[in-house]
Amino acid sequence: MQIGIMARTFIRPTLEATLDAVADHGIQCIQFNFTCTGLPEMPERIDPELCDSIRREMGAREMTMAATSGTFNMIHPDPQEREDGLRRLREMASVCDRLGTSVVTLCTGTRDRQSMWRRHPDNDLPEAWADLLVSMREAVKIAEENDVILAFEPEVSNVVDSAVKGRRLLDEIGSPNLKVVMDPANIFHKGELPRMKEMIDEAFDLLGDDIAIGHAKDLDRDGAAGHKAAGTGLLDYRQYLSLLVNVGYDVPLILHGLSEAEVDGCVAFLGEKMV
Repeated sequence: MQIGIMARTFIRPTLEATLDAVADHGIQCIQFNFTCTGLPEMPERIDPELCDSIRREMGAREMTMAATSGTFNMIHPDPQEREDGLRRLREMASVCDRLGTSVVTLCTGTRDRQSMWRRHPDNDLPEAWADLLVSMREAVKIAEENDVILAFEPEVSNVVDSAVKGRRLLDEIGSPNLKVVMDPANIFHKGELPRMKEMIDEAFDLLGDDIAIGHAKDLDRDGAAGHKAAGTGLLDYRQYLSLLVNVGYDVPLILHGLSEAEVDGCVAFLGEKMV
């Protein structure tokens, strides 16, 4: 299993400086974000020459791109917001081959208008699920046309807020181009943390065959997504990593939710738990 990191963990003025900072920690795998080039996370237009430059700079450092971030609110109450996100996703998917990656990460979204990471009670309405299916079917069509994988992340604040709903979405869409980002720090609703072992086992039972990448962060309470560095909270990493290693294929594990000062300690922690 290769340990990677979200590139935007390192705030630097240029892409080259960002990649150098990653390399300085002995990490050779990243989840890319276009903000590292001074653009929005999902740009309106992506210059093919920029993609060639990104790939060239990564190659010079012998780095791989496990995925690129393409999160937008797939069930935003304003249909125009959803359409704009899909248009930008199409642009991103069209350049993945030039970037050197085949995976784009997604957020299934929320009815909250201001933040796609904040829960809204309307997420549980049938209309929210219906809107998700419309958005995801169009997104998967884009993925199939460009031969890329879309990987969504079950998260308690989003419409897909559990492994069970993640399985339901995979089954209803029914495309090999739709996969999952596994992050157990995101799946515990209020009161569920005492059932950690059972719920992590369930997540792998339901989603293990469809994991594209794993995320590594931690949590100190349930009812919200985790925001702590890996190894500094309550997540049972021994259980998580043993299941991730045994899914049957090599899954990159991407650190995030940590400060630059915590990187070396988190890498060491993951290495110890994988033994």
